Amino acid sequence: MKTTPELFGMTPTFNTLLVANRGEIALRIMRSARRMGLRVVAVYSEADRDSPHVAYADEAICLGGSAASESYRAIPKIIDAAKVSGAEAVHPGYGFLAENADFAEAVAAAGLVFVGPSATAIKMMGNKAEAKDVMIAAGVPCIPGYQGLAQDDQTLVDEAGRIGFPLMVKAAAGGGGRGMRLVRAKQDLLAALHSARSEALASFGSDQLILERAILNARHVEVQIFGDQHGNLIHLGERDCSVQRRHQKLIEESPSPAVDAVLRSRMGQTAVSAGKAIQYVGAGTLEFLLGEDGNFWFMEMNTRLQVEHGVTELLTGLDLVAWQLQVAMGRPLNLTQEEVTWSGHAMEVRLCAEDSTAGFLPQTGRVLAWEPAPMARTDSALRAGSQVSAFYDSMLAKIMVHGDNREACINKLIQACQQTVLLGFKHNLTFLQTCLAHQRFKDGQATTTFIDDCFDDVALARRETPEVVEVAAAAIFTKAVTGSSWTNAIGLNHIVKVAIDGLTPRHWTVDASSHPGVVNVKPEGRDAWISLTHTDQSQSILAFDLNEQRYHVRFERDGQGQLWLQYKGAFYFAVDLTHTHEAKNGTLSANAGTVRAPLAGRIARTSAVVGETIKAGDPLIVIESMKMEHTLSAEIDGEIEEVSCRAGDQVMAGRVLVRIKVKAEALAKESA
Repeated sequence: MKTTPELFGMTPTFNTLLVANRGEIALRIMRSARRMGLRVVAVYSEADRDSPHVAYADEAICLGGSAASESYRAIPKIIDAAKVSGAEAVHPGYGFLAENADFAEAVAAAGLVFVGPSATAIKMMGNKAEAKDVMIAAGVPCIPGYQGLAQDDQTLVDEAGRIGFPLMVKAAAGGGGRGMRLVRAKQDLLAALHSARSEALASFGSDQLILERAILNARHVEVQIFGDQHGNLIHLGERDCSVQRRHQKLIEESPSPAVDAVLRSRMGQTAVSAGKAIQYVGAGTLEFLLGEDGNFWFMEMNTRLQVEHGVTELLTGLDLVAWQLQVAMGRPLNLTQEEVTWSGHAMEVRLCAEDSTAGFLPQTGRVLAWEPAPMARTDSALRAGSQVSAFYDSMLAKIMVHGDNREACINKLIQACQQTVLLGFKHNLTFLQTCLAHQRFKDGQATTTFIDDCFDDVALARRETPEVVEVAAAAIFTKAVTGSSWTNAIGLNHIVKVAIDGLTPRHWTVDASSHPGVVNVKPEGRDAWISLTHTDQSQSILAFDLNEQRYHVRFERDGQGQLWLQYKGAFYFAVDLTHTHEAKNGTLSANAGTVRAPLAGRIARTSAVVGETIKAGDPLIVIESMKMEHTLSAEIDGEIEEVSCRAGDQVMAGRVLVRIKVKAEALAKESA
């Protein structure tokens, strides 16, 4: 990428940059700044004291604070950190304060350079309701809806009736899919309004909502724009971000398979006109919904660098962070619209700490192994030993590749995902490969409903564990228990009970009584033995011959004796249940009355009241983790016997939150 100050033909006007963000975002910005010869300063919360972005910086200042996620929103502390460190400019990154007009104003008031647009532009686009009014005035096509100030339930219900169903409920402030709900029928509207308000207030400090007609089976296409302080403004093409879950992007690519040269010019010119209408400076993104008929509608504008900016960088050869810094220094853009070129195809997946087999539930844990694929550009701040907490967004890394064409790009990205190693907790890397390999995606036909259309709960949960993985898990667990050496294991005989990914456990008999280096493994229900000839075992790779074929299984054990494995790009979680007892009749049903936290997080609200009679499916607790809300419901009819949490509590995964006294008839029905 073109990164140096010589790109603009002038020398820098500031020498020290403070990055008001964390993790891979901070690292990404610091690397470009370093290449430009700038000194970089990091800020961090107590939870991030050992983060790679802290170690990378020339200087790092702790923001303190008991709530780790709030530390990076402490404007006075960040301004003080800039002054103490001698920073002359502040880059907000993306997320946290990146689209906060008060922060931009505070940076300017302190005599520092804010690397981003003006506070006025941020304000105009920061509220979806106001942004739509501005865009409508500028002639930009907008989705019909309601963005008024009256926010009472009755007004919104009446406006929804005027707009018609299905419709979208959206938080007026912020983005990233938070505070957003698709409502298909009138009877679901009130619940969606209340849930969206709560999530929006927690995420953005504002519970204002807007309503929009739902454009179903559309594509999410965004256009990257860039402006300088001299009135020049251009676009750098589009990115297709249609593959989403919970209205949050998972796969981004450029160019869009649905956009030809004529449509690209139309969308690009519209985006540039929108930027000029607010005198935009710096990197910004206009997000559109693209219908099947080729019409497109404005959704929102992100007045910051996008998470997926790397896709555009791979396609254009430009360093957008370097461009941001040069524009902040007052330099004019050195390219005209006609000089912008695009080459080949670029694509990115977002690696997230979430369980795609359980409704994409966020996950936490310690990184046991992290090895990015050498063939890809991977932006991350992961390393072995890092702790993934519930304080921050679930996105851990972005894996990007460039190819000569879309087909080559997809194949290359699948290989990159297969070569990436991340062990220690559940994540979505296997699911991302499934999406990339799906015929609908490969044909370029994926819209915003792709995941909902192609992956129902059954399809997401379906997983056949390869026998190779089961054999490896049984062998590794046996060796861990006995301490035997595979090269001299004569006399070893052990029975192990292994459960993989929470599925039904199997008993395995592991026998090494015949020859050194040969281990016989027999699963329950089978008469024949499977002969495993051990050939090589490093600390983390089990290489063995099975039925005259060589296999390699990557593995790590955590502190609880659990086993994490990777085989052919897929990831597995195994538990040794050898010494556990079978549950007695009725125990499983009784446990249905215990509601536990499925993940670490904060209790947002609770509707559970001791003594109240409830039915299966009734909502009880709303837990907030990684900036998203998750509702916990009763699994069975009964009476609430105990509530052991209240709003504001921080809870760990597995903690008992509610106990329900199960009705006798319900217990009998379950047992039957």
